[in-house]
Amino acid sequence: MKFQELLINWYDTHHRDLPFRHIDDPYAIWVSEIMLQQTTVTAVIPYFTRFMQRFPTVEALAQASLDEVYKYWEGLGYYRRCKHLHESAQIIMAQFHGIFPQTYEDVLSLKGVGPYTASAICSFAYHQSYAAIDGNALRVLSRLDRLHDNIAETKTVKEITKRSNRYIQGYDSAKYNQGLMDLANAICKVQNPLCEACPLQSCCQAYKYHEEKVLPINIKKIKKQELSFITGVITYQDELMLIKNKEGLLENMYGLIQYEVESPYSFMEAFEKDYGLSLSVEESIKDFKHVFTHRTWHMHVYHFIAKEKDEHFYDQKTIETFAIPTAHKKILTYLQNK
Repeated sequence: MKFQELLINWYDTHHRDLPFRHIDDPYAIWVSEIMLQQTTVTAVIPYFTRFMQRFPTVEALAQASLDEVYKYWEGLGYYRRCKHLHESAQIIMAQFHGIFPQTYEDVLSLKGVGPYTASAICSFAYHQSYAAIDGNALRVLSRLDRLHDNIAETKTVKEITKRSNRYIQGYDSAKYNQGLMDLANAICKVQNPLCEACPLQSCCQAYKYHEEKVLPINIKKIKKQELSFITGVITYQDELMLIKNKEGLLENMYGLIQYEVESPYSFMEAFEKDYGLSLSVEESIKDFKHVFTHRTWHMHVYHFIAKEKDEHFYDQKTIETFAIPTAHKKILTYLQNK
């Protein structure tokens, strides 16, 4: 029996019961796939359920304000995904008459959608024969074919995708792709794969040649950036100053003001130059650390008091409606519980 049949038979019996499975609504599948980019299934489930209750259709998402969409995304991270989702919903309404696109090329044209996501949507929603190659599929297929190439390299991903697009022909693409994901999650694990329980054992070349604990070769070259900030909790009476980020890592989210300076006194000078307001420093609060994928923030947090206010000061009730990045939200949570 071919490995595709073994995989699909195993999937029919052992698949995970997930809220974005067993549906053919391309909109819901698209939302789930965007959320699942760089985020675990377990973390996504409650966000997906809440998001779909509030924005059940493309039209509902397109008509919502970006601030509200960010609020429903708050905590998932990688917020550019959220912005692209909102922008693409508006594109679907304007260019596709509110109907989710049905071809691979049109799906791929949406903002934030790459080859994997386009393939997954076309496979899961329309059962088109596209292989959805993520890290899980790369691991299974590289072991299955005993590939010694580095799966962190683009050329290797392209080769495995090419092979998988051949393998998928004539089979249920949704079960094939989801089967690879679930097999990787349950059996073909990164460390210590459970080969004795694997339905593909008889076809697996890595197992045959005792290389299942060596493959895949996955060596990433990552340059991590360390940044040190003075981060200001700036208050005026009972109101807190937050700034809506215009661009960059946390675009459209409300955050505390911070500068890469050496002291709170340098912070006050930079702040007065930017905002025209005078501050006094009240106390050093605490140091916080937040790790992003390619950078780490070291935040030395101080409480500053403004001598007057502008339009960037908000009361607690208003702040609760804002999407605030996790890096700063944990500072505010600490202060609330202090």
